[in-house]
Amino acid sequence: MGKTGITLTETDRQILQSYRNVVAGLENYLGEGYEIVLHSLESMEHSVIAIANGHHTGRQEGSPITDLALHMLHSIEEEEQTGFISYFSKNRKGEPLRSSTIVIYGENHRAIGLLCFNFYLNTSVYTVVANLMDESKNTPPMITETFVDNAEDLLSRVVEQVRQDVNNDGRILSSLKNKEIIRRCHAQGVFQIKNAVSRVAQLLGISKNTVYLHLRALQ
Repeated sequence: MGKTGITLTETDRQILQSYRNVVAGLENYLGEGYEIVLHSLESMEHSVIAIANGHHTGRQEGSPITDLALHMLHSIEEEEQTGFISYFSKNRKGEPLRSSTIVIYGENHRAIGLLCFNFYLNTSVYTVVANLMDESKNTPPMITETFVDNAEDLLSRVVEQVRQDVNNDGRILSSLKNKEIIRRCHAQGVFQIKNAVSRVAQLLGISKNTVYLHLRALQ
């Protein structure tokens, strides 16, 4: 498979550009033990369009694709795998890496890029744990995430939590509590869920028209 390249559409390029935030976000989350590389298949000679922790392999933006990345792409396509493959490899110093290559598809399900992860296996446990506990990163305070099996349960839990918060806020008049509950639910995106208006009305003991009235006022 030669180092040629493919012609990308504007949509393909936008898809690849959207992965730049993925690289940056994963770098912030995973820490310095992971090299994360975004390849564009438009130019094999300068395929790296975003990279985090490139010191593990000595690469930077503008570096060419590797023969191993090409081989993994070929293996995924030939064996009709799920679009990714994980394996062990080594950097140019012979140091061990645990790697994964994920194919990025563009228009007409054509491979347009690769998202590659390389975990430097010589990374100390202390470094990994220190990254997880690093409070200096741009992360919010500890928050609670709701995990449920269906949308109805999600709506019930969110509305109940919002209702408790509103009821515990003595600054809000009793006559305005439902309006404030609906405002906060709207701010959290609750009403993007199917049948949310009906469910919120039921939970608050008010009519759907009242919910719609408060939502229109917010707009």
